[in-house]
Amino acid sequence: MARGDWLKEAGWGAFIHFLTDASTSAEDWNGRVDDFDAAGLAGQVSTVGAGYLFLTIGQNSGHYCSPNPTYDDLVGIGPSKCSGRDLVLDLADALDERGLRLMVYLPSGAPAADDEAVGKLGWRWGYEGKWPAGGRVRRMQRLAGFQLKWEKVIREWSLRWGRSVSGWWIDGCYFSDQMYRHPEPPNFESFAESLRAGNQDALVAFNPGVMVPVITLTEHEDYTAGEISEAFPMCPGETVGNARYHVLSYLGERWGSGRPRFCEEFVRGYTRDVNLKGGVVTWEVPIEEDGLIQDAFIDQLGSIAR
Repeated sequence: MARGDWLKEAGWGAFIHFLTDASTSAEDWNGRVDDFDAAGLAGQVSTVGAGYLFLTIGQNSGHYCSPNPTYDDLVGIGPSKCSGRDLVLDLADALDERGLRLMVYLPSGAPAADDEAVGKLGWRWGYEGKWPAGGRVRRMQRLAGFQLKWEKVIREWSLRWGRSVSGWWIDGCYFSDQMYRHPEPPNFESFAESLRAGNQDALVAFNPGVMVPVITLTEHEDYTAGEISEAFPMCPGETVGNARYHVLSYLGERWGSGRPRFCEEFVRGYTRDVNLKGGVVTWEVPIEEDGLIQDAFIDQLGSIAR
């Protein structure tokens, strides 16, 4: 089986945001991670008929749901904002027991709300003011020093998880020409290599932002990030360039929260239409404090299989 064929066979999957804010203490974050019901969530994903699940490793707060000694050494923050429990491995194991796969989400940049980590990692903003405050875009620097550090952090996680993680969705690749499109590393190729360090079959997607029609950024990604919000594009077929066609959107009123914004007929019909044309759909759904998908969205996801 070629890399990524399983994604087409799966057809569709679910995505959850498990995050906190920068003011959360390391102790409180560890408590939240420890209370996450990995087995219960895996059971829900299996019941609704999804083929895979995406989990956020972390985002802007600087808190991550898996240990990473390389990150801790680079930023020097104590106590560590990386959890003691490896939720990624625990969830991957719970899904694997049910014949399902885990994929993970990570931003391409440093945690935006953690000034100490931003400084230690050598990140700089591509906006006038902190994104996403609506600031004016300025020319982004290449930030080769930052990229080399971030690749080390990613390599640590990838080697730790091995084949337990089947793919990556990398957010915020908005300045690809300045940062990644270079003949010498760090570049898209070295970025992808770090993501696949522990699993050469892991799928990789780099997100350029909300783009309709859906595009691919580089030959080094296996599927399109495909972030969509209000406009839902027609699927053009199995691939865009060399990347498998994939779209990601949210079922709530916004990412990670709100009531269902679609009727079941739309969710089921759009997924089916994309699948029939060879594409793949991922639906993001809100979760409870313990990590379980909210009941209203279990009903919507379950309608796809029905």
